[in-house]
Amino acid sequence: MIQLPDRSPIISYTHSIRSRYSETDKMGYVYYGRYLEYFEVARTEMIRSMGLSYSELEEQGIMLPVIHAELEYKNPVYYDVEMQIEVLVFEEPSVRLQTYYKVHTNGQQSPHVIGEVTLCFMNEETRRPCRAPKLFLDQLKKG
Repeated sequence: MIQLPDRSPIISYTHSIRSRYSETDKMGYVYYGRYLEYFEVARTEMIRSMGLSYSELEEQGIMLPVIHAELEYKNPVYYDVEMQIEVLVFEEPSVRLQTYYKVHTNGQQSPHVIGEVTLCFMNEETRRPCRAPKLFLDQLKKG
């Protein structure tokens, strides 16, 4: 069971995505594996909103592979429904960036899906974990 920390996040960012027909299963539900893709889109846009992009990190030789992902499905989302994917970060990253997610739709108070994804800052050349780059931390603090 995913437990969101009971303190205020240092970052909260929401990105809207509409479910597409190709993302649903025979029951008309958004296919469960798509939520990780939605999380990635929202996380990428969250970083962009900080004034940084994934490509800038990559140009610095930094990669951010996922090392852990966990999802809890509460209620299905159907075809052609706009979702708000909320990304929450509760602590400044050192080597790991731990992100939490809530998927909401209009008309429903409780989230449809809750998730947690942990990424690791990695040196592209050595493929070894490394500290979050100063540029990332500086942009995070500005946020």
